[in-house]
Amino acid sequence: MKEVITLIKEQFGNLGIMFRISKYQDKSDYQSHYLGLVWEYLYPIIQIGIYWLVFGFGLKKGTSGGVDYLSWMVIGITPWFYMNSVVLDASKSIYLQVGMVSKMKFPVSVLPTIKVISNLSSFWAMLVVSIFIAFFKGGIVPNMYWIQWIYYFFAMVCWLVAFSIFNSTIAILVRDYRIFLQSLMRMLFYMSGVLFNFETNAFPAPLVRIFQLNPFFYIISGFRESMLGDDWFWQKPILTITFWLFVLFFLLVGSHLHYKFRSRFVDLI
Repeated sequence: MKEVITLIKEQFGNLGIMFRISKYQDKSDYQSHYLGLVWEYLYPIIQIGIYWLVFGFGLKKGTSGGVDYLSWMVIGITPWFYMNSVVLDASKSIYLQVGMVSKMKFPVSVLPTIKVISNLSSFWAMLVVSIFIAFFKGGIVPNMYWIQWIYYFFAMVCWLVAFSIFNSTIAILVRDYRIFLQSLMRMLFYMSGVLFNFETNAFPAPLVRIFQLNPFFYIISGFRESMLGDDWFWQKPILTITFWLFVLFFLLVGSHLHYKFRSRFVDLI
């Protein structure tokens, strides 16, 4: 627990640095492009547009749980795209930057969190487009349940920080882990309820209960419940407690491994 407290202190104590580095990295990533930072917003909008064309006018029509399928799908796919990008980027954040930070006094633990921050721009852009689609295509209007998206956003960030600290450390200790993680995220894309509504009678109840334990599933379904449903997060106490136990587990294990091997990161790479 002492390591977790140290980790949290490093995160909050270096918020200014993290935001500045995140902003610098965004500019450096797109400095050779004609449109520059416009791509930070244009790319996610294009992704949503593709799914709109495929599922809105092509393969899938109808409703999911009484809600227009396209609206249901884009609200869920928005946090997934964000979480998927953060998980994969953060897993190699220390590996790519440890040589630089080893030459200066810099808290390495903030490198994964920087990826959580730097991907927020595309997340906000996708969320706005998703709400726009839900409003005009599905006839969804704001209600009091929308306020709980703040909770799910907070839960998503906490999960990503904890999971990223763990992944970024394991990726250095085990070289093959990043390849495994990429395959895992591809599999979770279909198992996290991004495209399919598992919470229906069409799927076996035991299988649905297993899928619901997935933290990504919890976040995705939570965003949908906030924007499209009529349930509060505390009405699912078991799933909520399970989610936060996952966060605590990866935070404890990840911070322990991080501080145990941090002095050897350069040698391990």
